[in-house]
Amino acid sequence: MKPHYPILDGLRGVAALLVVVFHLFEAHQTNFALHPIHHGYLAVDFFFLLSGFVVGYAYDDRWGQMDVWDFAKIRLTRLHPLIVLSVIIGAVCFWLDPFGTGAAQAGPWKLLGVALLTLTLLPAPDLRSWGETHSLNGPLWSLLQEYLANALYALVGRRLGRGGLWALVLLSAGALTWAAVQNGHVASGWGHSNFWFAIVRMLYPFFAGLLLFRSRRLLRIPYAFPVCAALLTLLFCLPYFPNNGLYEAATIILAFPLIVALGAGGQVGGAGAKLCKWLADLSYPLYITHYPLIYLYIGWVAKTKPTPQQALPVAAALFAVALLLAWAALKLYDEPVRAWLKRRFLTKPAAAKPQPVNA
Repeated sequence: MKPHYPILDGLRGVAALLVVVFHLFEAHQTNFALHPIHHGYLAVDFFFLLSGFVVGYAYDDRWGQMDVWDFAKIRLTRLHPLIVLSVIIGAVCFWLDPFGTGAAQAGPWKLLGVALLTLTLLPAPDLRSWGETHSLNGPLWSLLQEYLANALYALVGRRLGRGGLWALVLLSAGALTWAAVQNGHVASGWGHSNFWFAIVRMLYPFFAGLLLFRSRRLLRIPYAFPVCAALLTLLFCLPYFPNNGLYEAATIILAFPLIVALGAGGQVGGAGAKLCKWLADLSYPLYITHYPLIYLYIGWVAKTKPTPQQALPVAAALFAVALLLAWAALKLYDEPVRAWLKRRFLTKPAAAKPQPVNA
């Protein structure tokens, strides 16, 4: 039986919670150097690294029993139902947003067209003049990269030997370092003008995660989950540095693999294991559904300009609503839909029993 990595599941949930808090603060402070969670957007790069590790863990030994189309169906079944729901939520929030004028300017047909295109995850026309490739739900840019990473794995990565994978990881690390230093940060890739940066952000962490899984170089420390969660939070909250791009590249290239190695090698049980399971279940639905609520919060902040005392209870309520929405999306929609899709498209029919031949 394969080993399970519950701490990695829990860390994915910790990163998702930090993303929501990061986006709430972003409504008040768009200058990341002054943002309380200065590097919170690095959660996306951490997700890519975890994804590479988990994809290798889940599928490296299954290629004798499946082909590329089977793999694509499995990944679509896992990821796309919540993408569809998030686009619907984003379109409803955009149309009913009481603090913006986007719906009046876009019109119903343009909104419908953008929503239909966004369902495919392809970059769509921007509706807010923010330059986003997925303006109904900004974080979908990273899901497009996740799909691209999965395609590269199925077509190339699964066949790469150790040397080839090392070469790809080192080359992509160099590209990431160069881009981060030139840009001054890695908070890019979400817009039409910087789409290329998204590919750079995805390549190193995803294939580094795959390499880490295949290398089996895991580290064991006591209290691995709280230690790794604290390290992750600390890395997100450290201040901006004079050479900030180099710091963020080093965090992705060196620190994140270390955290994943510690998490994969650690043990957790009892209440800690239950917490990791809860965080794991919540992580993807929370990440993919929270941002339409953030659009509303940003509009409210821009229109009313609340004091910190006024904003705090609203932000806390929105955080609670985001958690409830994610849990409802998981239990009432995602799990039932995925179960149906698995029965319909992933369950292979049993071979017919040979019939006796009459003499």
